[in-house]
Amino acid sequence: MNFKQSLDHKIFSTIGKVSDGMGERSFVIGGFVRDLMLKRPCKDIDVVTEGSGIKLAKAVAKELGIKQVTVFKNFGTAMIVCGEYEVEFVGARKESYSRGSRKPIVEDGTLEDDQNRRDFTINAMAIALSSVNFGELVDPFEGVKDLDLGLIRTPLDPDITFSDDPLRMLRAIRFASQLDFTIVKDSKDAITRNAERLDIISMERIHTELNKIIMSDRPSIGFKLLFSTKLLDRFFPEMSALYGVENRNGVTHKDNFYHTLQVLENVCEKSDDLWLRWAAIMHDIAKPPTKRFHPKQGWTFHGHEDRGARMVPKIFQRLKLPMDAKMKFVQKLVLLHLRPIALTKEVVTDSAIRRLLYEAGDDIDSLMILCRADITSKNESKVLRYLKNYDIVIEKIAEVEENDHIRNFQPPVSGEMIMNTFGIPPSRPIGEIKKAIKEAILDGDIKNDSDEAFDLMVKLGEGMGLKRV
Repeated sequence: MNFKQSLDHKIFSTIGKVSDGMGERSFVIGGFVRDLMLKRPCKDIDVVTEGSGIKLAKAVAKELGIKQVTVFKNFGTAMIVCGEYEVEFVGARKESYSRGSRKPIVEDGTLEDDQNRRDFTINAMAIALSSVNFGELVDPFEGVKDLDLGLIRTPLDPDITFSDDPLRMLRAIRFASQLDFTIVKDSKDAITRNAERLDIISMERIHTELNKIIMSDRPSIGFKLLFSTKLLDRFFPEMSALYGVENRNGVTHKDNFYHTLQVLENVCEKSDDLWLRWAAIMHDIAKPPTKRFHPKQGWTFHGHEDRGARMVPKIFQRLKLPMDAKMKFVQKLVLLHLRPIALTKEVVTDSAIRRLLYEAGDDIDSLMILCRADITSKNESKVLRYLKNYDIVIEKIAEVEENDHIRNFQPPVSGEMIMNTFGIPPSRPIGEIKKAIKEAILDGDIKNDSDEAFDLMVKLGEGMGLKRV
């Protein structure tokens, strides 16, 4: 199999020419080769040479007139940018590992050594760049066959592969999720056997792979694999706890693990926002600790939205996810995710809509995507009824917002204005007046208007015995 015609960019022929001049063999290897065969776009090129990757990078840059070469001396790699491509150069190497670390002992090696250390057969394929066999595929582990069959397997013994570098277990699941491939049985079994080895991996690396799974078209594939191999238990036990149903007196509840995955898939159809997808994952995270059985009511999960919102920062902190506005966004959606559905069960009042708009602010549209995604009943008529009710709520939101401008509003009367009007220092009446004005606006008793708010402020103040100065 020859890929000469596919390597028509000058970067490939230049690397081959320079390598020949240095008397060394060079190859493009890994993800670029895999994606070339899958016809997926890929702008990251990994080049392995049976020599010094840094020297080759500098020589290629000089040949192409590229001034900047980024050198990572500790890793023996270098990177250049050539047009739309980022090209990383590394010398072929062989690796050995100690039990307590995923940092290998590295020695110079051959292409064969380098392919042996690769994580999966589909990532171990190389294409020659030397002039004598330019474009020729080097595929010692039948990666092409595994691509055709949609399989993830390790080149060598999977127990050794995963124990040496446990991050590869997450990568296996990530590729299965992104490509909709199957992890072969011996590799999947090895992941389960080595699950505890994941404990030596930093949370930053774990959440990087997890976020890639979440951003795949079908993240449920990845989460089911994470659960079945026991990896999920190692870093996200709260999600594993969602699994299962309980039967009492003939009454069961739905499996909240699979419900959560369905909600996530539904969100994915509407949005590629990573943090909205995280909100889908977390929306019912507190159902296990809030689960109760009542003889008349059956199973309940009262307050799971409030408790779930309080769990979000702790989980984000443990996973080393950002503790900034992104976390606050997820927390807000978890807290509010039941509010819109409550509105569908009753006559939708302007007051209720104003309060929802006030609390959700600019995140109201994301909240409605999550809430619609949360309808996972197998009863089609029930689903259609809820969706129709949501349409009414959304129309009402647009109408109220246009009339009242409530989203992210701040009451038009400030504390300073109250103090100046009545000549009082900072004190409790100021907060009480501001709260009363906010409630009056949300209830529709007055408009979100500075004149009406000022008149109410004066009335409230005088009712408290305050006098204008």
